[in-house]
Amino acid sequence: MQTKIVSYTLDTLPPMTEERLAKLRALAARPDSEIDLSDAPVMTDEEWKNAERGHFYRPVKRQVTARLDADVLAWLKSQGKGYQSRINAILRREMLTAMRAAAAK
Repeated sequence: MQTKIVSYTLDTLPPMTEERLAKLRALAARPDSEIDLSDAPVMTDEEWKNAERGHFYRPVKRQVTARLDADVLAWLKSQGKGYQSRINAILRREMLTAMRAAAAK
């Protein structure tokens, strides 16, 4: 038996019909107690210890214009492609450090 893989992009998604909207509203209105979790595996405490939060989460990116010292920019670019991602990683590390420090107070 052959299977056909179907993929959509935002411009090729089928239109949202009233019938589909009604089904989505009905699902959203159902209480959590009606969700059948009987086939979901139970995670042990050990598995939770090693869990990664937001592993598949990708923050929304926004374009900005920033002025950087020429030597800083040269250093970032000298490390190869992806200097903008490195800037973001450096800023994220500092943000998380500051947030942890604020939470510890």
